[in-house]
Amino acid sequence: MKKKKKSWKDMPPAARFGTVIVGAAQLAYLVAAQRDISRRPAEQIRGSKKFWRLVTLVNFVGPSSYFAFGRKRLPPPTGK
Repeated sequence: MKKKKKSWKDMPPAARFGTVIVGAAQLAYLVAAQRDISRRPAEQIRGSKKFWRLVTLVNFVGPSSYFAFGRKRLPPPTGK
């Protein structure tokens, strides 16, 4: 037997709220990654900017991968 998919109206309020929160977090994470790619010089990114822009479109995994592996670590600034 096939289970009927729940529509938005069939979801309890707590589930709807959780869905909206997770969606907003995903969108914020995507925007943060895309913004960082735009502002960061290409020399400070591992691989091409175009590649990382495409990767960040994958839910949570893409932006997480970019922040973990896509950015080169800069040496700490010398305090003078």
